[in-house]
Amino acid sequence: MLSELSYKNKNIFTLDDIKKLVDRPKNFLDQLARKKWILRIRREVYLIAPLEAGEGGADSYTVHSFVLGSLLTRPYYIGYWSALDHYGFTEQTPPYVYVVTPKPRNSRKILNTEFKFVTITPKKMFDVESTTVENNHVNISSAEKTFVDCLDHPEHAGGIEEVAKALYFSKDELKLKKLARLAIKIGNNTVIKRLGYLSEIFDLNECLEILSIATIKKGYSTLDTLSPKKGKIKEKWSLIINAAIDPEGWRQ
Repeated sequence: MLSELSYKNKNIFTLDDIKKLVDRPKNFLDQLARKKWILRIRREVYLIAPLEAGEGGADSYTVHSFVLGSLLTRPYYIGYWSALDHYGFTEQTPPYVYVVTPKPRNSRKILNTEFKFVTITPKKMFDVESTTVENNHVNISSAEKTFVDCLDHPEHAGGIEEVAKALYFSKDELKLKKLARLAIKIGNNTVIKRLGYLSEIFDLNECLEILSIATIKKGYSTLDTLSPKKGKIKEKWSLIINAAIDPEGWRQ
């Protein structure tokens, strides 16, 4: 059965894939899992441990964390700090693989990788792209949507300073008008405030051009979600500046 699946390039397979190959498939899969020939990823989804994994079987086999993340829930996409890392926008290694989904899930650990599920509303599931990782299709937020998500929830990207630093050094690689349009589309006015403030500091005039038509709602938002809610007020953006944004220091 495993040879047949491998021949078909189905190293990740489902219960339905083997129903015609073996009798009593559930019992058969339970036996293979106990012997570490396969690893159960989630209900009725399994990973074959290759022969090179040795006696440790599935326990000692590694597979790209994004591929594993793509198997854990539907719909989904890889986002936030993990997506920043994928695009090369951060020098920091994220502590988790961030899997974004409208379905609440508890964090879990698979093959020594921690997966953190971030629950969002279905209307925020937009601008998702497909990329190929180890011959598997993986959904990931576009570069611009990644920044919008991180501005929506900086706590899932190491805080606003990490997000701002990533934006500053990657600004020439981004479609800035698209970034601003997505900031408006996500429906959180605080994202517009944060992006507007950073755009002024970084001279992102294309962003400012689009954001100038957006309505800035009354009430003060904080620049960072991980810092105390106190600091100077930026009236134009109704924003409490509770984190230091220092491009000069970053360049040094």
